[in-house]
Amino acid sequence: MAREKILTAPAAADTDRQRDAALRPKLLREVVGQQKVADRLQIAVNAAKKLKEPLGHILFDGPPGLGKTTFATVLPNELGSTIQMTSGPALSKPADLLPFLTNLETGGILFIDEIHRMPRVVEEFIYPAMEDFRIDIVLGEGVNARTINMKLKPFTLIGATTRSGMLSGPMRDRFKMQEHLEYYTVDELARIVAINARKLDLPMQPDAAVELARRSRGTPRVANSRLYWVRSYHAGYPDAAEGPVTAELARRALDMQEVDRDGLDKQDRRYLETLIDVFGGGPTGVEAIGATMNIANDTLTDEIEPYLLREQFIVRSPRGRIATPRAFELLGRMPPKPNGGPATLFD
Repeated sequence: MAREKILTAPAAADTDRQRDAALRPKLLREVVGQQKVADRLQIAVNAAKKLKEPLGHILFDGPPGLGKTTFATVLPNELGSTIQMTSGPALSKPADLLPFLTNLETGGILFIDEIHRMPRVVEEFIYPAMEDFRIDIVLGEGVNARTINMKLKPFTLIGATTRSGMLSGPMRDRFKMQEHLEYYTVDELARIVAINARKLDLPMQPDAAVELARRSRGTPRVANSRLYWVRSYHAGYPDAAEGPVTAELARRALDMQEVDRDGLDKQDRRYLETLIDVFGGGPTGVEAIGATMNIANDTLTDEIEPYLLREQFIVRSPRGRIATPRAFELLGRMPPKPNGGPATLFD
C-alpha cells in the first residue's frame, strides 16, 4: 500500500495543477477584474513587440489568490515566448538560479513566486542579470579566485510577493513595473465563476454564480475552489444533479463545506474563537494566536488575516490583534465593556 501511495501522489498533484491551469485565462483580454493592471500590461506588451525589446521586469504584489501567477502565465502567450517558474524559498544559493538564467530564450520570462523570501546572496547575484543581462561567476578561492562574466539572453523577470515591504530597496527599484492587485468585486467573481463553470461543462444559473462569488473572500482562487466543490456536490449528492446548479444548491453545498454567508471557513472562525475566547478579544500578538492554534505565523498573516482585516472582523494595533464588535456578533458573544468590565445582557 505504501508503494501505491508513492506512485499515485505525484500523479494526483499533476492532475490538480492541470485542472487549475485549465481554468486560467490564456490572454490578457480574457482576464476578468484587475482591469487597470491588465490595460497597463497590454500597453507594455504592445510596446515590447513594436520596439522588439524584452518586456521590462515586473513585480506583482498583493494578498494570495488575486492572480499574480495568472498574469505571469498570460504574458508569455501574449509575447509568443516561454516561461520558467520557481520560488524564492527554492533558491538558497546563486547556483540554484543558474539553470533558469542560462536556459532562458531571448525574450523569455523567469517567474519567481514569493520573491521576498529569496536570500540576500541570491538577490545580489541576480542584480547584473536584471540590469545588464549578465552574471558574474567566481571560480576558485582566495588569491587564486577569478571572476567570469557570462552573457545572458535578454529576458524578463516577473516577481510575485505577498509582502512587498520585505523586499530590499535596490531589488524593488530594478522592476520597471510594480503592480498591486486588489480584491475582486462580487460582480467580477460571479463572471469568473460563470466562465469557469462553462469550461467545466457545469450548467449554472446566474444567481448561483453570485452566491459562490459572495462566499469567495474576494479572490478567484477561492472562487475556483468553491466552484469545484459545488461541481462535486452537484454530481455526487443524491438527487442533486438534476438540472443546472441553483442558488439553493450552491448554498447547501457551501454550508456542507462549513463556509458561511460571510465567506468565512472553519479555520477563519477558529481564529476568531481563539482571539475572543482565549485572549478576550485582544490585543494579542500573532505569535500567541499561532501557538494556540498550532498554525505557522506565516499562514495566519498571509492566508487568514488579510480577509478578516478587509471585512473588519479584526484590527491590527501596535499592541496586537483586536477583535471588532462584528466578530463578537458573528460568534454570538457579548463584546467587552469599554471600561474593561464584564459585559452583561443589559449593557
